[in-house]
Amino acid sequence: MDYNFVLLLILQLLVGAGIFIFLVYIAKLIVNNMQSIPGLKYAKFLNPVEYFPEEKLASLKQIFYLSMVFIFIIIDLYLIFNWKDGSFPIFLLDIILSIYLVMSMSTDSLNDKIILFTLIPFGSINGIVFGDSSLIWIDLFHILGYFYFMQVYYRRFVKFTKSMGLGISVLLLFSIVWVSFLVTMLAEGVSPLESITMVSNAFTSNSYEASGNSVVGKLDSLILAWGGFLLSSVGTATLAASIVKKQVDQQFDDMENLIKSKKEEK
Repeated sequence: MDYNFVLLLILQLLVGAGIFIFLVYIAKLIVNNMQSIPGLKYAKFLNPVEYFPEEKLASLKQIFYLSMVFIFIIIDLYLIFNWKDGSFPIFLLDIILSIYLVMSMSTDSLNDKIILFTLIPFGSINGIVFGDSSLIWIDLFHILGYFYFMQVYYRRFVKFTKSMGLGISVLLLFSIVWVSFLVTMLAEGVSPLESITMVSNAFTSNSYEASGNSVVGKLDSLILAWGGFLLSSVGTATLAASIVKKQVDQQFDDMENLIKSKKEEK
């Protein structure tokens, strides 16, 4: 093996680890500072209950767990097959997601420290800094780390669903999207980003053609498609709950008036 290549490889690993540690430190600093500001800590606009009914929040938490599993799979596919289409935003997503996972886990035991090492996105950081994301052998640990968190978040989904007595229809929805995602990717010979864009457009009844010629355009179409789908479902649920509540309140008022009138007659 060439001596210069080894030096470059060591440099890339050190730079990747150093940048990631620095980003985690900055992220923790920002979060701690934000939590120390009372105006932000108790702000209504940061409280999801102000926007969604509590029943819908439970469903959104289910969606969050399954979405995390889906994102892990997409990032792993990019790392394994080294797709170039949409690689830059995937690299950014990989780094941000790794930082989030590191901040949400403990580092007390040896197993935690091993898992922490697998979360360092060497390939993504070097892909952005050096333009080379081909550290496949070291990214294998990162890929395995994401496989570990896939089962962690799926178990959380199952546990949360059982504890809240919720249905698993959302799992069927994700299964349909996931199968369609794989079939589209294989049949059309496209990257995961292109595939999920096509599936999203088809699923939300927009079209089967991927919208947007650029990566940013495709990501924007994804956000709009699923954001609109989510908000419309939440709006429908909220409206239905409001109508039911209004009807029930009206019936209670009628019963109360009836009881009062009966008492007055006596």
